[in-house]
Amino acid sequence: MATTSTPKPPWLKMRLPSGENVAEVRNLLRARKLHTVCEEARCPNLGECWDAGTATVMLMGDVCTRGCRFCAVKTGNPNGWLDTLEPERVAEMSDIQQLRYIVLTSVDRDDLPDLGAAHYAATIKALKRRRPELLVEALTPDFQGREDCIQTILDSKLDVFAHNLETVESLHRGVRDARANYQQSLDVLACAKRLNPEIRTKTSLMLGLGEEQGEVRQAMQDLRAVGVDIITFGQYLQPSSRHLKVVRFLPPSEFDWYKQLAEEEYGFWFCASGPLVRSSYKAAENFILASGKN
Repeated sequence: MATTSTPKPPWLKMRLPSGENVAEVRNLLRARKLHTVCEEARCPNLGECWDAGTATVMLMGDVCTRGCRFCAVKTGNPNGWLDTLEPERVAEMSDIQQLRYIVLTSVDRDDLPDLGAAHYAATIKALKRRRPELLVEALTPDFQGREDCIQTILDSKLDVFAHNLETVESLHRGVRDARANYQQSLDVLACAKRLNPEIRTKTSLMLGLGEEQGEVRQAMQDLRAVGVDIITFGQYLQPSSRHLKVVRFLPPSEFDWYKQLAEEEYGFWFCASGPLVRSSYKAAENFILASGKN
């Protein structure tokens, strides 16, 4: 796959987040020395999500043991390093009353014996201790497909278990790290639902990497077959010239079509789909809508 950049269409122009609620949440985070993925990734949806009470936090550092060709996160070996105070520090976010939904995500930590599962669980439990009504989603790595790691996450009493499929089956080898694969990601989502049939499961796909519509349909069929409840679609954007190029910019109307297809034909409880949609986009609303269909 080529790696030269492609000019962005006008519908991908981003507005800087602003507003009283955004400033208030940002100030509260600064006072507690907390940082969100929303800010560090310069997410175009920051203002909209914070206004709706959703924020995303990355756990376990900024060095990933894997190297996916779409991702800007640094690759390396953290050699077992872990900030053991992080769970309680992140739990302080529960004091920000404007927040009603927190997404916890992380780098891959293949260097840890439990791949970071216990750290996730400790953070979720710390958040729930401080504010039981706070909704918590764990957007996890594949944990090498290990059931014990998935069980550890589920035992923490989270509200949503999420793992991103990222792309269609034919593109996995060229897009994701060699240790990840399409079937393993499906198996992770299937395992979570099998271990706890009541848990809401969620996934996300990037579009614009060269996938065919029929392949996206097949992915939706595969995901529904393992019980996934919520799906999001967003436009892949090239982080740098070293990363995979964008093959195609999908128009907003095509994203609308995928949303309709996901909900009406394949039966997902909720689908967020749009050029600037990311996996945590309107996560609180998505959860509430999905729960209402139970």
